[in-house]
Amino acid sequence: MTEAALLDSECFQTTDGEIAIVNLNSARLRSWGRFYQDPQRPGAAETVLEHEQLTAQFAGDLSAIGRMEAFGEQLGRLDAASARTMVIKAQIASALHRFSDARHYLAQASLGGAPPEDIKRVLLNVDQACGSHLEEVLDERRRIVAKSGRFEDRVALGALLADVGEFNDADETYRRALREYRDVSPFPVAWVCFQLGMLWGELVPEPELARAEHWYRKAIVSLPCYVRARVHLAEICSATGRASEAAATLRPALASGDPEVLWRLADVLHSEGSVGEAASHLEAARARFEALLDKHLLAFADHGAEFYIGSGGDPSRALELAQINLRNRPTLRAFEQTYTIALEAGEADAANEISAKAVKRWGNTSAYQLSSFVQGPLEAAEGSAA
Repeated sequence: MTEAALLDSECFQTTDGEIAIVNLNSARLRSWGRFYQDPQRPGAAETVLEHEQLTAQFAGDLSAIGRMEAFGEQLGRLDAASARTMVIKAQIASALHRFSDARHYLAQASLGGAPPEDIKRVLLNVDQACGSHLEEVLDERRRIVAKSGRFEDRVALGALLADVGEFNDADETYRRALREYRDVSPFPVAWVCFQLGMLWGELVPEPELARAEHWYRKAIVSLPCYVRARVHLAEICSATGRASEAAATLRPALASGDPEVLWRLADVLHSEGSVGEAASHLEAARARFEALLDKHLLAFADHGAEFYIGSGGDPSRALELAQINLRNRPTLRAFEQTYTIALEAGEADAANEISAKAVKRWGNTSAYQLSSFVQGPLEAAEGSAA
């Protein structure tokens, strides 16, 4: 099978993406209504959270993050001692990258008698997000997939395989999930296509941009309002000399208010000579990043760090945010980001300290040996020697 045929082997018959978003918003409002009528009704709170998570991830509505946070606080007031409430609060905390809080809520849920499988499911997500106990998490993910074969379990396994550097296995796991998908919702399809784009565009040691672009485009075909996919596709267009296409990809996402859209569009416009419009978008991006960081620091620290080390033009702020993110979730990617930013900020001592900690935590893993964290310093050293 040719590469093109291999990439195009997954075909999906899903609901139109724009219709799906309308349906999601209607379902979200109905779920809130049912919750207010009877907060103790089985599944009512869980459905509200599910709909808000989908809205935040796919509908370009960052206000859903604030609604999730407020929802957790409301549940705490209504039924603070409930083990079920603790599990839901743990899910919310995890979604907002407040992983220490999530672990606390899970401990409380366990003491309150929550079903062990509910606790395990959330704890696996937290451990994976934090890069903790990954060998054990990987074994458990594989056992779960072997037992259930469910789409969401297979996708979680694919993400973990990518995290530990098993890129080809991750690709096959994602693509098998797509081949076996039998529902009509475009959200899961768009999500896996986006993950495949990330895999080949950012996670592998030598990015394959054409392959990544293919998957980002599939994600956008499934879900035209998918902001993250548009941002990443625009970056590839820009990097390969297609500034006009990058701008056209980003403009439909401006209404989301996502600061990354504003930032990337500012860069594209600046490269095309539209300096005034670029400056306006850049300042809007800065203001939006700061507003989000003020409300949800841990959820946006890594994105803020990338902005400030780039067009945001504030290396000290970038390093501060990267270090906050690293303390919160000491993954290999967080170590790489913080190390690179420290070097670019001229903080050699901080970079050396980060390097030492990365070796201590990750040095014995195959992912570390494949990472740019290892390759970058080697290349720099060879350049100095020359």
